[in-house]
Amino acid sequence: MDSAAPLAWLIPVLPLAGACLVGLGLISFNRTINRLRKPVAVFLISCVGASAVLSYTILAQQLAGAGATELLFNWASAGSFNLEMGFRVDPLGAVMLALVTTIALLVMVYSDGYMAHDKGYVRFFTYLALFSSSMLGLIISPNLLEIYVFWELVGMCSYLLVGFWYDRDAAANAAQKAFVVNRVGDFGLLLGILGLFWATGSFGFEEIGSRLQEAVAGGSLPNAAAILLCLLVFMGPMAKSAQFPLHVWLPDAMEGPTPISALIHAATMVAAGVFLVARLQPVYAPFPQVQLVIAVVGTITLVLGASIALTQMDLKKGLAYSTVSQLGYMMLAMGCGAPVAGMFHLVTHAFFKAMLFLGSGSVIHAMEEVVGHEPVLAQDMRLMGGLRKFMPVTASTFFIGCVAISGIPPLAGFWSKDEILGQAFGSFPILWLAGFITAGMTAFYMFRLYFLTFEGEFRGTDAAIQANLLAAAGKAPVVDDHHGGSHHANHPHESGWQMALPLVVLAVPSVLIGLLGTPWNSRFAGLLDPEEAAEMAAHFSWGEFLPLAGASVAVSLVGISLAVAAYALHKVDLGQAVAARFPALNAFLANKWYLDDINDKLFVQGSRKLARQVLEVDSKVVDGVVNLTGLVTLGSGEGLKYFETGRAQFYALIVFGGVIALVALFSVLG
Repeated sequence: MDSAAPLAWLIPVLPLAGACLVGLGLISFNRTINRLRKPVAVFLISCVGASAVLSYTILAQQLAGAGATELLFNWASAGSFNLEMGFRVDPLGAVMLALVTTIALLVMVYSDGYMAHDKGYVRFFTYLALFSSSMLGLIISPNLLEIYVFWELVGMCSYLLVGFWYDRDAAANAAQKAFVVNRVGDFGLLLGILGLFWATGSFGFEEIGSRLQEAVAGGSLPNAAAILLCLLVFMGPMAKSAQFPLHVWLPDAMEGPTPISALIHAATMVAAGVFLVARLQPVYAPFPQVQLVIAVVGTITLVLGASIALTQMDLKKGLAYSTVSQLGYMMLAMGCGAPVAGMFHLVTHAFFKAMLFLGSGSVIHAMEEVVGHEPVLAQDMRLMGGLRKFMPVTASTFFIGCVAISGIPPLAGFWSKDEILGQAFGSFPILWLAGFITAGMTAFYMFRLYFLTFEGEFRGTDAAIQANLLAAAGKAPVVDDHHGGSHHANHPHESGWQMALPLVVLAVPSVLIGLLGTPWNSRFAGLLDPEEAAEMAAHFSWGEFLPLAGASVAVSLVGISLAVAAYALHKVDLGQAVAARFPALNAFLANKWYLDDINDKLFVQGSRKLARQVLEVDSKVVDGVVNLTGLVTLGSGEGLKYFETGRAQFYALIVFGGVIALVALFSVLG
């Protein structure tokens, strides 16, 4: 069979062409294109589907032993400088291509049901196709400069989709927040890319790594400067992959439609940062200080995300902080020099987190039938409960996702998270301890979400809870006028097949895909790094594996047991007990470590204060100088006009007086 790798450029181009075609149609023939909702959706899904077929063909050939392919062309040149663009296909890229196209395809099918009645249906599908294309282009980029182009396109698409409902203040503000925070990281990334090019004369990953080492070893570049450049580049992934302290945009991004939350959290935006760090391992690996910083940042992030998730009552925000925590695990793996483990967790997490987010969308979609389209009500778990009997497919798949992310074998999350913890135990035992404790917290908060949402009695029609939630959010009560046509259902219903089918499909890899990464025979590692896979198999020991794995499972079971006791059996109201016993800690977590408040005080209010001071300087100093100059000119002009008499005798007198003055001056000086 002929190699499909030379056609890899079509993978991002197909959805891009579809998005451009539909986008031009919306600009030119808006009403007509908006009426062709289903044909447009089928067309764009077909574009992404064709990319998925090509991606799986390339992945199959990589599994069969095909080598890496890189096709470049000279994009710009000046003298000895040549800038090359093109695409690269290798095992890492093949895995990511298959993952992104799979998740994007399922999210688009799901969106047909979720966005069925939205007036922006066609625009949403266009954005989805453009988002997918941007991420696919980033994956096949052969150098840092080309990655940066697609990196910014991914950021632009996330801005468009997070703020999709731009007429809502919360969505518009969340999109702006995501945009600004990512600009901070991207500024560091751009500085780092330019600095690395200055130091090495290359944008290629391997070339930068080898030349940077040579420059440091030869003394032409200080070691501290090389570390600084590496950390500047890492600022980009810190923002994109929501690492502390640039994680603050991700939970707010829940203001976008739920399908895009699934795509961002599983396969596109946040995956881009982890993927870039994996690509840059040749650059980072020679500098243990950089690796340590990445590992520490990842550890802080995983603890932060899990601790804040403990107190969340909004279903989507609980899942969002869960994503922050899991991204921290991936960065911890990268910092431990284990990119294969980090990428494996990225893959397993993509499937069960996409399933969990789409499941939450299914729940919210059903809750809106009962409480209306007010997000404060439709997304709050205090109004849910007992949904399993109304939504068995959603509940079953959500339960599978909770078990998977909790790290219970043989589901996918166990194998990938355990591999990361094993690597951390060997590299940084203190960081392993933080990851180990967080594994128990993860199991607890995920089953807390499950029990509050799907078990117990349904609370959605409780008018008192609705009134309290609206009052706490500062919103007016919802008036349910039965005669006005706004009658709500008495209980939620299971979603249609377009929304249920992706959940069932995603449940399969959530259960089984982890088996590809068993440490005694890791086929995933065998694809990405055969040497590492051989070393893992040669050094595998049940005596080392079982205690660590057993401890990991045990702490997860403790977390699940606490959740069962508190939220299923109602033996203790854990939230109230902790709040009463540790009010400061509860406030700290409920206020998200006060990081939003700190950012508001330092950067938002601080920049406004600085702007006011600059305005005062402008109005008092700059304007004062300008006004003084004008006054001096005006005054001197007024005074001099009296010397303009038109009489020659007067002018001669002035000249004579001037000469006398000069003579007197020189005589004094002499």
